[in-house]
Amino acid sequence: MPEPIIFAIPKGRILDEALPLLARVGIEPAADFFDKSSRALVFATNQPHISLIRVRAFDVATFVAHGAAQLGIVGSDVVDEFDYSELYSPVDLGIGHCRLSLAGPAGSAPPGLTDSHIRVATKYPATTHRWFAAQGIQAECIKLNGAMEIAPKLGLASHIVDLVSTGRTLVENALAEQTLISDVSARLIVNRAAFKLRSAEVPALVERFRQAVGDAAA
Repeated sequence: MPEPIIFAIPKGRILDEALPLLARVGIEPAADFFDKSSRALVFATNQPHISLIRVRAFDVATFVAHGAAQLGIVGSDVVDEFDYSELYSPVDLGIGHCRLSLAGPAGSAPPGLTDSHIRVATKYPATTHRWFAAQGIQAECIKLNGAMEIAPKLGLASHIVDLVSTGRTLVENALAEQTLISDVSARLIVNRAAFKLRSAEVPALVERFRQAVGDAAA
């Protein structure tokens, strides 16, 4: 029997939207996937040759890039942040929409060309460095995994770069969205080596996702 295909899916905001998409492709998790008391991370599906792993969004990209999983679903923010050469992201899944934005204290001006240096709190240091460098500004990035919004209030950073959906959390912490860095949506990602070496299985799965997204948009 061939090795099973491992499909990495993220915990958190994308998961609820990803499950109906997986169902349209014909992949349905086993019952224990929905057991909230379970600490399992690997799950069988209705397809004997496909297993799911459920991990943090940032880890989805790492598992797929290093070949521990062959495919995954993750936001374009994560794809851009890691920029792994081993990843191929052939399908925009049309789910998980939000935006990556620069935010600062409400009423303040965004950084301008007169600012040669800025300190920013973010989960996205690589993306933030690149974006500010393109503006001619040196960004000192303070890596945080959460609670970004309190960083300006406590003097840790003057600005934050983070995902924004409704903007409510910013408002509740006296911050305002200042500049859009990128629009974000979930992508199907594939390990490039697996796409070639498992040509009888992986490319066909990619096409099923592409067809499911096209059918949903029609």
